[in-house]
Amino acid sequence: MPQTPLNDVHARLGASFTDFGGWQMPVRYSSDLAEHEAVRTAAGLFDISHMAEIFVSGEGAAAFLDYALVGQASLIKSSRAKYSLIVRADGNVIDDLIVYRLGDDEFLIIANAGNRHAVVAALAERAAAFGFTGFADKSDEFALLALQGPNATAILQSLTSTNLGDLPYYSIATGELLGTEVYFCRTGYTGEDGFELLFDASRAEHVFEGLLDAGKAHGLLPAGLACRDTLRLEAGMPLYGHELDLETNPFEAGLGRVVKLDRDEDFVGKSALAVLAGATPAKALVGLVGEGRRAARAEYQIFADETSTEQIGAITSGALAPTLGYPVAMAYVSPEFAQIGTTVSCDIRGNRLAMKVVKLPFYKREN
Repeated sequence: MPQTPLNDVHARLGASFTDFGGWQMPVRYSSDLAEHEAVRTAAGLFDISHMAEIFVSGEGAAAFLDYALVGQASLIKSSRAKYSLIVRADGNVIDDLIVYRLGDDEFLIIANAGNRHAVVAALAERAAAFGFTGFADKSDEFALLALQGPNATAILQSLTSTNLGDLPYYSIATGELLGTEVYFCRTGYTGEDGFELLFDASRAEHVFEGLLDAGKAHGLLPAGLACRDTLRLEAGMPLYGHELDLETNPFEAGLGRVVKLDRDEDFVGKSALAVLAGATPAKALVGLVGEGRRAARAEYQIFADETSTEQIGAITSGALAPTLGYPVAMAYVSPEFAQIGTTVSCDIRGNRLAMKVVKLPFYKREN
């Protein structure tokens, strides 16, 4: 099983490990709740070096990405970023990803670890059809850390001369951090402010331990995938393999805003997505909240009411939200049950729990 360059550091810090996307990853160091609270109130440091980094550069790079993805990379301003999707010809989602524009003809794509090879294969096929050769999978060359939380900027700013206050949300800059050349990406997957830091894998231990030392006075904790999951769930962010997969299209997932159909140029999946955009979706992604302390988990069945035997959907992600103190979940349901305020019934180990459809996200930081 692949390991990140920080695997030995995680072991020294007492991490428990899990298989995630085919990688051995730290799931927690102390407790899920303590790490979750640290990110919401101070800062947490995540190793996400399993993620894929694909560089696209050279003449025609923007036009190629316009063809390969559902969004328009050509409209991204230099040093900014956009959330996007790569889909099959039938419109179903291969992966969700972030596209950063490094320059006029240079882009960085960060994709999910478990979909790295599928994304690279899809891009290679599309590059051949488009006559473009300037993309390279450099995932093995980089480490990627996520420093998230209200104190993230203060911690980082004490270690770099790059003015981080000038970086807006969904932007990217280069600079030096702890003697290491770094891409500062003002993005994240927790619902908090923060940065994702991309740099040479050989410097992983030096940077990770330096950040932990600098962050002690700010309440920084190393954080694992368990709290990363509850953080992104509270923030209503989809996880591939749960809310997104090869059987789901962007409109079912509530991501129709990402698809740019109003352009003359063709792109992979455009014809199918144009049809899907005008059709009633087969399912709809919703947010659900319940009462008490019992959480609905992935794959739990949903019914119209507590007496119904006809399944109308299923939970994709669910937990007792640490920040909120009550059960939350994301689920796919039949479209007629997707209206805000609708009450449905979830089967939790043989017992029915009433849950109400609410607008996502469940949690949003004040600033």
